[in-house]
Amino acid sequence: MGPALGENAIGAVDDWRKILSDSVVSAGQLERSTGVPADVVQPVIDRYPMRINPYFLSLIRSPHDPIGRQAIPDPAELEEKRVSKDVYADDPFCEEDLSPVGSLVHRHPDRVLFLVSGFCAVYCRHCMRKRNAGRKQAVNIDAVRRAVDYISRAGQVREVILSGGDPLMLPDAFLEEILDRMAAIPHVKRLRIHTRIPGVLPARITQGLVEILGRFSPLFINIQFNHPAELTREAADACGMIADAGIVLGSQSVLLNGVNDDEDVLSQLMEKMLSLRVRPYYLHHPDPVRGTAHFGVSLERGVEIMGKLRAGLPGMAIPHYVVDLPGGQGKVSAEEVLRKGERGGL
Repeated sequence: MGPALGENAIGAVDDWRKILSDSVVSAGQLERSTGVPADVVQPVIDRYPMRINPYFLSLIRSPHDPIGRQAIPDPAELEEKRVSKDVYADDPFCEEDLSPVGSLVHRHPDRVLFLVSGFCAVYCRHCMRKRNAGRKQAVNIDAVRRAVDYISRAGQVREVILSGGDPLMLPDAFLEEILDRMAAIPHVKRLRIHTRIPGVLPARITQGLVEILGRFSPLFINIQFNHPAELTREAADACGMIADAGIVLGSQSVLLNGVNDDEDVLSQLMEKMLSLRVRPYYLHHPDPVRGTAHFGVSLERGVEIMGKLRAGLPGMAIPHYVVDLPGGQGKVSAEEVLRKGERGGL
């Protein structure tokens, strides 16, 4: 492999805020960094913003490699696609319809999703909330109060999941305040955070942040790792700091065409994650989100890959391969969906 396109982009910078401020966000910056013509990606960026921080840029060997494919805008994002009865939509899971108060999604009786930020360290091109990426602001204290009031009255809620965007993009003090308020609700028994930060901006995992997170037990953090190349020494150190604080780490990987739709790649990914104390949890079938159809993998291929993984990996390394059914129906086994034909061979 040749050198990464941005291998000199980080230097000795350790401050995650400085790294983030030097992100590639314009078509001109991208052309200078990667050689991708600005006029090719400008229409895509106009609709779906781009952010590639210098750390993640340093992992890209070519615009079409598994890392570049996740971060570099592709004209295919502007193509509309319909498959069988399923339409690629901005909000196929009806999160906005299932929001009783702003930024809170109550889709399942026993848990709620609190979307605390619209910003990420990298805007993934396959994002399930592509409609919000780079546009939706972080919640303010009034939104937190409204969420706490709703959850306090919803006695069946046992778990609060912070997502976004990325919750770890919030300042330490504000994140701590949100967690404090959620943990103080008597019937809330678990807190969970969904993040990509350890794999896309590991410098954000500071000792101060980890000390805050370590106060909230049981706290579960699910990270999205999609390719073994993301499991760098820096990512390993970040995961180690979190695990050492007694926080349970899992991974919610996404099956993506041209990234990891290969049994050998996924086998390496699962084995490496286990070595970092990150338990494979979910392998998500690609969601029918507008602008992401080029990442699609057939259910047949996904089930075939999972069969090979089960034959070659220990049970603890096998994630649940799931499909999130449109319309807010929830996650079900991909094998079951294929058997029933509920998503028309997507």
